[in-house]
Amino acid sequence: MSSPSDRFECHWQASRLLLTAYLAVQLLALTALCWLDIPLWASVAGALLCLAHAVWVIPRAILLSHPTAVTALRRDDQGWQVWSERGGWQPVQLCPDSLALPLVVILRFRPVIQGRPSWMTKSCCIPRDALTPDIHRRLRVRLRFSRRKWAVPE
Repeated sequence: MSSPSDRFECHWQASRLLLTAYLAVQLLALTALCWLDIPLWASVAGALLCLAHAVWVIPRAILLSHPTAVTALRRDDQGWQVWSERGGWQPVQLCPDSLALPLVVILRFRPVIQGRPSWMTKSCCIPRDALTPDIHRRLRVRLRFSRRKWAVPE
């Protein structure tokens, strides 16, 4: 019996499911602002905050069109790495609170800067329609059963 390869790589694309869910939640938030018995200025401020959040989040985390959007993950001899157009392959330390479910993978990681994990944790949501079913399953299995998955890259 051969030993399993420690190499793994996957690239994902924008998800219609994630975009639909995000827009539905934004619509609920805006509806709640309209129904609340608060001053008009507070409703307008809340709506502007919702709009600002959408302008920031949609290109970076949902449509993946921003240069800093994380669109790939790989594991090799040097550890886990994420890909963004601006930064290329960057070493990361996966966090234990990453979640691998059949419908969605929530990838939580800390960028490794000069050999040390950053204090800042970043997240990436990978729904099932962002990858082929086989690759999504392999990603979930890799995240659940990988040895040294929480180790800092060397």
